[in-house]
Amino acid sequence: MDKFVTALPAKRKPDDESSPNVATSKAKTRKYDKAYLALGFTSTTVGKEERPQCVVCLKILACDSLKPNKLKRHLETTHPEHKDKPVEFFRKKLTHCRAQQSRFTKAASLPANAQLASYKVAYRVAQCKKPHTIAEELILPSAIDMVSTMIDEATASKLKAIPLSNNTISRRIYDMSKDIEEQLNDKIRDDALLRRWMRTDSNKDCLLITYVRFIDADDLREDLLFCKQVTSRATADELFKIIDTYLREADLKWEDCVGICTDGAQAMAGRRGGLQALIKRVSPNVQWTHCMIHREALASKQLSPDLHDVMTDVITTVNYIKTRPVKARIFSALCEEMGSDHTAVLFHSESRWLSRGKVLSRVFELRDEIRIFLEEEENELAHKFNNNKFLMKLAYLSDMFQKLNELNLQMQGSNTHLPHLADKITSFTRKLEMWEQRVTEGNIDSFENLKSFIEVNKLQNTVIPCMKAHISALQKHFQRYFPVQDPTQYDWIRDPFSATPPAEFSTTENEQFIDVTSDSTMRLEFKSKTLAAFWIGVEKDFPLLGKRALATLLPFATSYLCEIGFSAVASIKTKYRSKLDIENELRVAVSQLQPRFEKICSMKQAHTSH
Repeated sequence: MDKFVTALPAKRKPDDESSPNVATSKAKTRKYDKAYLALGFTSTTVGKEERPQCVVCLKILACDSLKPNKLKRHLETTHPEHKDKPVEFFRKKLTHCRAQQSRFTKAASLPANAQLASYKVAYRVAQCKKPHTIAEELILPSAIDMVSTMIDEATASKLKAIPLSNNTISRRIYDMSKDIEEQLNDKIRDDALLRRWMRTDSNKDCLLITYVRFIDADDLREDLLFCKQVTSRATADELFKIIDTYLREADLKWEDCVGICTDGAQAMAGRRGGLQALIKRVSPNVQWTHCMIHREALASKQLSPDLHDVMTDVITTVNYIKTRPVKARIFSALCEEMGSDHTAVLFHSESRWLSRGKVLSRVFELRDEIRIFLEEEENELAHKFNNNKFLMKLAYLSDMFQKLNELNLQMQGSNTHLPHLADKITSFTRKLEMWEQRVTEGNIDSFENLKSFIEVNKLQNTVIPCMKAHISALQKHFQRYFPVQDPTQYDWIRDPFSATPPAEFSTTENEQFIDVTSDSTMRLEFKSKTLAAFWIGVEKDFPLLGKRALATLLPFATSYLCEIGFSAVASIKTKYRSKLDIENELRVAVSQLQPRFEKICSMKQAHTSH
């Protein structure tokens, strides 16, 4: 009996996991076998699992059905007529199944690709400021012609699926505009500078354009914030209401605005009731800047009575020729006969910065042709162009306004800042002092047209007093619009490694200035980066010093971008598109931000062209 008695098992410890009685067996994962094709099954992947799929009815079974008996049962019960078919029969079914899946995949991807292509074409149409109909009427037929010629007709026919109708392009531009606006508003939640300008378009609508400058990716970026129509009178209250409404809708705060740049109109610049005053009430730290190009134009606008009479006679002469089509054609033919480089004079526009200089230069260039033409027309202005003193004044004005135009062009451009433009103004005012002194001494080498005219005709310069008076008046006007400041006040910003810190620096700022100028790495960065990018980098490690420099570099100094914006408006909103909602078109046309095509398409249901 003892041999049948077994001892009771010892009490197992709770943490004894080595016993084979508690070993957990792993679930067995079955794999597809090519032999299963004889039972009518192939394999497919669902998630991360391999499952059997019937090649006859395309039904996908569970993973645990990867057993011959279960696959055979499906074939015999669901497709009994095929249970005795050879494996070649099921192989043909598999080939047909895969071809069908490929067609479905291509059919599903075609609308998505066509939608993306539609957005990209719409983006190019907006960038080129062209009518929406050009996509369907010109771009698509041209693309089909090119593809059919270079590749084949079958590939070209796929392009017909791209939706490019007028309304489709309009919706695409709207979507891209909103995406760009969303990106921009996300970037400018922090400090930003605003630049505003107002003007009417071809439909006599008054538009308010606002650009914004902000720090992005370690550099300054400028972009269009909005373009809104002023529906009533363009008063300061109305303009502030438009801006305030937009900022509220975009979830932007006035406290984030640290500067504003406008022209000198009363509605904009008024200290008590102007737009800048209303903005300072809600954001007291805002810094207002009067556009420096606008100030330059105002400083150069005034003329002495003698020179004003010359300018009036020039404009009258130009209008006499240009406003009469027959006379303009006759004058053009006369210029061609005389071998002139140009065959037309230019209209004068008081609102265009460079107009006066270009008009004067062209009239002086064609002075002989104009004299002959006016004599043939028996116009009373003909004797003006026979008067050497008049022509000497004209030559001087063409020279002087050419120099003013050069100054104006130097101040144009994006990403300009106050220290750079202040240097340009300082340079020009110093030149005025030199010209006045040289003219007093009888030296007119700086005025090429006048000098050449006097030398060729062997005349005595009798307009020196007039020249001296005008140059002296220019100096006074420039001092009025650009008050004299210490030319070295921005040296520590322009080149901190060669300058001394200003006396008004605090102790902490002086210490940070020493740290920056003693850093060899920063010295190398200063040589390789833009001025703004360098000081943005300095701000990260030395916030007091960096913010003080950026307070000078960040504000807009000119309204150049607004002029670019209105030039784009003139190109987009023609008399044939006068009812166009300009803001979305303008944003896509001039913005530096790219639409996020993939994100936009993911939010839209794709359709091919009908």
